[in-house]
Amino acid sequence: MKTSDFDYYLPPELVAQVPLPRRDSSRLMTLGREDGKISHRGFSELTDILRPGDALILNDSRVIPARLSGEKIPTGGAIEFLLLTQRGDGVWEILTRPGRKAKPGARFSFGGGLMVGEILEVLPDGNRLARFEQEGDFFSALDSIGEMPLPHYITRALDDAERYQTVYAKERGSAAAPTAGLHFTPGLLEALRQKGIETGFVTLHVGLGTFRPVVAEEISGHYMHMERYTLPRETAELINRAKGRGGRVIAAGSTACRTVESAAERHGEIIPCSGETGLFLYPGGESRFRVLDGLLTNFHLPKSTLIMLVAAFAGYEGTMSAYKEAVKERYRFFSFGDAMLIL
Repeated sequence: MKTSDFDYYLPPELVAQVPLPRRDSSRLMTLGREDGKISHRGFSELTDILRPGDALILNDSRVIPARLSGEKIPTGGAIEFLLLTQRGDGVWEILTRPGRKAKPGARFSFGGGLMVGEILEVLPDGNRLARFEQEGDFFSALDSIGEMPLPHYITRALDDAERYQTVYAKERGSAAAPTAGLHFTPGLLEALRQKGIETGFVTLHVGLGTFRPVVAEEISGHYMHMERYTLPRETAELINRAKGRGGRVIAAGSTACRTVESAAERHGEIIPCSGETGLFLYPGGESRFRVLDGLLTNFHLPKSTLIMLVAAFAGYEGTMSAYKEAVKERYRFFSFGDAMLIL
């Protein structure tokens, strides 16, 4: 299939610029995976839709203040780093601006010297590897001097940075939020548990490659970015337990989806594991869904790997019809927008 097959018209005013006052007050479109039937609900009605015995898998990665503004040592020229993926103890893959200043051996100061970064290597795609030094804990220093990076389509500053975190965010390392989880509240999670719907957590640290457009004419020619993931023992047991009793396994977001399906593809079964994944799920691709029975997701950018993943799960025609319906019904799109549940 061609990348252009996943384009659609979106009125600019439908891009949600701010979160709603209540997380679970967003709208929820449901889409039948087999029959393509669409219905319109509220996200808080999720407890009425899911069944006792189902398992809901959530990504507990926490967004870090990944944007750093500093200066070159010793000339003082301005530089910006954007942390993408941790590659080792104190070593990160980063984007830099301007890139011409960030050559191997160049050193940069952030926060008035609170943190120093040295460029180790220029990668083939233009990203850099940098080693950081600071007094004390890296993340504590980052919290004091870094800025939260919001997607390029959000042009308004957040009043509360926690609204770009899920209520269950725990493991620090993402450059962007796993946005399908932004709709949950502690009360809704408790209501799901009370109904007998188990919740399990995985960790996949989201890189900004998630938002990069697919530029290849044929989608099979796209190179998928790598992201680190962990599927813990408790969650592996939960998934296997749900499958054993005939329950459905539903992933909240593409990141939870890719974690579970990467584990199944790599090991042939769901077991505790961790590693890096570049799993690219798209219609007609070599990879297939081995575990999931449902997918909860936001509405994604045209021609993105995310809408391709949805189409791989729900079918191309059903997905594009659902997006056309969402535009017609004036749903809110992207990170702070409404949600869709595919079952």
